[in-house]
Amino acid sequence: MLSDGTRLRLMWLLSTAEYDVTSLAGALGTARPSVSQHLAKLRLAGLVETRRDGRRVLYRARDAHVRALIAEAFSHADHEVSGIPRHPDPA
Repeated sequence: MLSDGTRLRLMWLLSTAEYDVTSLAGALGTARPSVSQHLAKLRLAGLVETRRDGRRVLYRARDAHVRALIAEAFSHADHEVSGIPRHPDPA
């Protein structure tokens, strides 16, 4: 699920706050139908959850485990791109 760039960016946003589809589409510069399709896949995979706020549906990362997974994925990518040495494995 996280190999797609759009879904990964969605998860980064959703790991920090709740968003509706329109806000996510605006933040990513992507069409609403495309964002909705990606969100449906992420929801089916159990990575995001929703709640209703009046007529709006708000999306967010499912829990602290998912937020930690996203943070670690971005931290790892940062190390790879910037040349920061990897952390040693615990003995």
